[in-house]
Amino acid sequence: MEKKLTAPMSKEDLKNLKSGDMVYISGTIYTARDAAHKRMSEALNDGKELPIELEGNVIYYMGPSPAREGRPIGSAGPTTASRMDKYTPRLLDLGLNAMIGKGKRSPEVIDAIVRNGAVYFAAIGGAGALLSKSIVESEVVAYEDLGTEAIRKLKVENFPAIVVIDSQGNNLYEK
Repeated sequence: MEKKLTAPMSKEDLKNLKSGDMVYISGTIYTARDAAHKRMSEALNDGKELPIELEGNVIYYMGPSPAREGRPIGSAGPTTASRMDKYTPRLLDLGLNAMIGKGKRSPEVIDAIVRNGAVYFAAIGGAGALLSKSIVESEVVAYEDLGTEAIRKLKVENFPAIVVIDSQGNNLYEK
């Protein structure tokens, strides 16, 4: 089934999604990869605030290529999600509602998804140029020194994704 979602998303938005649903996301999402996750974890360990609000938000595991002239961003394909697994349960417990990436997640992440009523979406790997067409604005909001791994705030319109793990723990990769 196809569904349209607006980010940030509420738990109510997510609870009716089912593993295998095709979604189109519009609104504001954030990017963060390995280095940004490590830095956020260190900030939390040091008792500092995170540079972005997690409550209800979506993190897209992506590091873009440079933008072509006239475009807000270059190719924007997903990164392998398991690389963020050691950081993800904590972020979910702090209010993160959804993640977009590619590939499988650890049992600890799946438990945290269910515990928090969150969702894991997959974007199609190898389709970064196509996915970038759904991104209408891009702004670095934290960790600029990390280059492509900086945290970006993206405005997206009809960004295509598939529900892989729904809030009940149903896993498309296991079906």
